[in-house]
Amino acid sequence: MLIDYMTDYDLDTDNIDKFEKYKELILKYNEHTNLTRITEDDEFNVKHFLDSLSLFKTKKFDGEKKIIDIGTGAGFPGIPLKLYNGQLDITLLDSLRKRIDFLNGVIEELNLKKIKAIHARAEEIARTEEYREQFDIAVSRAVANLATLTEYAMGFVKVGGYFISQKGPEYKEELEKAKRAIELMGGIVEDVIHTPLPKDIDHYIIVVKKLKKTDKKYPRGGGKPRKAPL
Repeated sequence: MLIDYMTDYDLDTDNIDKFEKYKELILKYNEHTNLTRITEDDEFNVKHFLDSLSLFKTKKFDGEKKIIDIGTGAGFPGIPLKLYNGQLDITLLDSLRKRIDFLNGVIEELNLKKIKAIHARAEEIARTEEYREQFDIAVSRAVANLATLTEYAMGFVKVGGYFISQKGPEYKEELEKAKRAIELMGGIVEDVIHTPLPKDIDHYIIVVKKLKKTDKKYPRGGGKPRKAPL
């Protein structure tokens, strides 16, 4: 049961019910449109819900913060963050329309406020006045290397804010390769937090603080952050 995994988090019955309803909505939608390959109950609870909530161990997601979740997919980690801390103002960003349609349905079904889902590419809207350096935190579990994610994310973050990425045991190699990108985007690695999960899952949270504005030429367009990381 979900509650068995949530002993480190103060979740009431309403919270648990919303997590369960969210899972139900994902699995139902997943029958015709791929959102996740993880469908077994315990694995889902650990790899999606518990992994998302582990971000609270950074102490950066308390109170009222403005968050953008880049490459959110089925809504991870953005929606679990919102379900746990309703004060967060969250933007869910994804480049696939079907995922955004699903997420809008979840927001409506769970009656969530101060959260929206937008269909766009990070390298395009990060250059717009509406989104440029407007967020306290950019977060991503997207499947891309850290250098690429850093370029996508840092344009959204205010000076003094954070880009936070979740990685596996290979994080040291990724960090080494991302050093130049982090520096060019105006950031510095503030912390690396080990967040082991049940089922012998070894995860780490990379916390990058933004010290200065990101040059307006970043992120580069045309898929360059992915094809040719800095």
